Amino acid sequence: MSAPVQSDVAIIGGGIMGASAAFFLRRHGLSVTLLETDKVGRQASGTNFGNVRRQGRPIFQLPLANRASRIWRTARELLGSDVEYLQSGHMRVCFSDRPENVGAMEDYATKAREEGLDLEILTGNTLRARFPWLGPEVLAGSHSAMDGHANPRLAAPAFARAAIAAGAQVFEDTRITGAAKIGDDFELEADDGRLFRAPVLLVTAGAWAGKIATQFGEDFAITPRAPTMSVTEPVPYAIEPSLGVMTALEVETVYFRQVERGNIVIGGSTRAPSYPDEYRSYVLPESTMTQFEHIRRLAPVLANLSIIRVWTGIEGYMDDSLPVMGPSSNVPGLYHAFGFSGAGFQLGPGVGETMAELIATGATDIPLAPYSPDRFGK
Repeated sequence: MSAPVQSDVAIIGGGIMGASAAFFLRRHGLSVTLLETDKVGRQASGTNFGNVRRQGRPIFQLPLANRASRIWRTARELLGSDVEYLQSGHMRVCFSDRPENVGAMEDYATKAREEGLDLEILTGNTLRARFPWLGPEVLAGSHSAMDGHANPRLAAPAFARAAIAAGAQVFEDTRITGAAKIGDDFELEADDGRLFRAPVLLVTAGAWAGKIATQFGEDFAITPRAPTMSVTEPVPYAIEPSLGVMTALEVETVYFRQVERGNIVIGGSTRAPSYPDEYRSYVLPESTMTQFEHIRRLAPVLANLSIIRVWTGIEGYMDDSLPVMGPSSNVPGLYHAFGFSGAGFQLGPGVGETMAELIATGATDIPLAPYSPDRFGK
C-alpha cells in the first residue's frame, strides 16, 4: 500500500464550496487535498439553475452573499477562465393575488440597503415600460442591478483548476468510506484503500455530508431532494435579468434566465425525492409541466417555446433551510459547510473564502452564528 497523502487541510466534497475553499486555502499558504467521489462539480453545484442573486435571502445572510458577489464579479481574472458570469440583474416579482407581498418587498429593500444591497421596487407603468414581456398577473418587482447568473457546469471545475494551478491536490473518483481522527490527524480511507491524512478536515459533501459527520459522532438531519430544471430552444436574446417569484407556495416558486446564446433556462416549482445512496435523481414529468404552467403566468412570451432538455440533481436540505457552516464543537479541527438547501450556488465562492479564512486565521468577519452546527443540539 502506498504512503498516505498528507496535507494541512483535507476537504471531502468537490462542489463549488469545496473547490473554492481549496483555492482560497492555497492563497493562505496551506497545503490542501480535495477529495471528490465523482467529478468536480458533478452534483448539486453543476446541476442547479445558476442564479447569482442576493435578494430573497435572510438579511443576516447578506454579508456572506455580498462577499460571494465580489468574487463572482472578478471570477474571470481570479480564476483565469470564464464561468459565463453575466451581471445582467436579478428581479423578484409577486403576483396580483398576493398584494401583501408588495409591502414585504419594500420592507426587505429597506433592511437590505443597510447591508449594502440596493433594490429598486417597480410597479405599474414603470414596471411595464421596463419589462413589457411580463404577464398581466405580475403586480410588482424588486430589481437588483448588481446581480445576475452564471453557468453552474463551469464554476466548480474552474475553481478546482485554479486550486491545482496554485498547488492543491485534487482527487476525483475517490469515494471516502472511512473517516476517523487518530491522534492529531484525520485519517480518511478511500474505497480502493488509499489513505489521506490532515490535521484539519472540511466537510463540503452536500447531501452526503451527514454520513461523514456521523463517523465523528455528529448527527445532522439532511433531506435529499431533486430540483427540476429545463432549457428551451434558443430565441433572440432579449431578457436581461434573471427572474423569480416571491411566494409562500412552493409550486409557484419558478424562475428563469436567458443565456446569451438565446436559450431560456427554467427552474423552481416542486421538487422530487432523490437517492444519494444510489447517486440517482429523477425528473418527474408532472413537475416540468407545473413549472411551465407558472412560467407562462410570469412571462407569457415563453408559452410556445419548445423544451429541448430536462435534468435534475441531488441537493441536501436542512429543516430550517439554513446551512451548517463553521467548526465542530465536538471534534477539534473538524469544519462543516453543507446543507445549503437549494440556495448555495451564489454563496459558493463566499463560503469557500470564509471557511479558508476561518481555518487559516481562526476568525472571520462573516456572521456564522445562524449556521452553527450546534443549533440542532450537540
